[in-house]
Amino acid sequence: MELRHLRYFRVVAQTLNFTRAAERLHLAQPPLSRQIQQLEEELGVVLLERSRPLRLTEAGRFFYEQSAQLLERLDRICHDTQRIDQGQRRWLGIGFAPSTLYGALPELIRRLRGDGGVELGLSEMITLQQVDALKSGRIDIGFGRIHIDDAAVVQKVIHQDPLVAVLPAGHHLLGTAVSLEQLAREPFVLYPGNVRPSYADHVLKLFARNGLDIHVAQMTNELQTAIGLVAAGMGITLVPASVQRLHRDDIGYAPLLDPLATSPIIVSYRAADTSALVRQCLNWIEEQSADTLRGD
Repeated sequence: MELRHLRYFRVVAQTLNFTRAAERLHLAQPPLSRQIQQLEEELGVVLLERSRPLRLTEAGRFFYEQSAQLLERLDRICHDTQRIDQGQRRWLGIGFAPSTLYGALPELIRRLRGDGGVELGLSEMITLQQVDALKSGRIDIGFGRIHIDDAAVVQKVIHQDPLVAVLPAGHHLLGTAVSLEQLAREPFVLYPGNVRPSYADHVLKLFARNGLDIHVAQMTNELQTAIGLVAAGMGITLVPASVQRLHRDDIGYAPLLDPLATSPIIVSYRAADTSALVRQCLNWIEEQSADTLRGD
């Protein structure tokens, strides 16, 4: 299947007339009919009822709706690519760990979206995946929570987020600050479960530094899933304090007594990147961090 098949079918579906479709496409009618037949043969379905007037089958209507959206998206990508090449638009790829959406990242996205000349590409990924994406050029800046030693990537801590415990509603530890020793007696839900090192290792090291082991009852890959499992009574978990903006009736948050129980928000970018847009983003991030420290 080639793009021309989709484009030809889109025009036929819009006109429901092979003659008018051929005129719009500047084709003779027999070659157009053959192209549509090839598309149907490859899909193994009938897309058009060859009646008078021509009608789309149910499968044809579905294929038209989906393929039309695909073509529109492709047209926008091609148009924006040309504008970027001509200097009319700039593209910035951002990778982010889910929990950073509760911190500095939303304000940066708002600023960038307010600039009509910037095209944003957002990709959810943990820090280790961000490093690979930066080195391959798939993203330009990353927001994560883990230090990675790689000479090709610069990492800067922009904020230390205190950790809080997430407990199911009605848990006996809710309503007061808790110690790591108290939490170590509870079953844990850790995330993410795959691609290590990750935030899960950060939590494990926090307890290990204090001579404590925890019982991991469940590993999961998503922050939201971990919180849902806590609500279901599977265990407890630790999250950055900024996640407390997420309000649910079936869980509660408890601050930690240990002042060193924190999780950094780390911005990562290519060491050799001289992009003015990346530099602008870093300046905005530094300004926002300074405002936070001043309490503005």
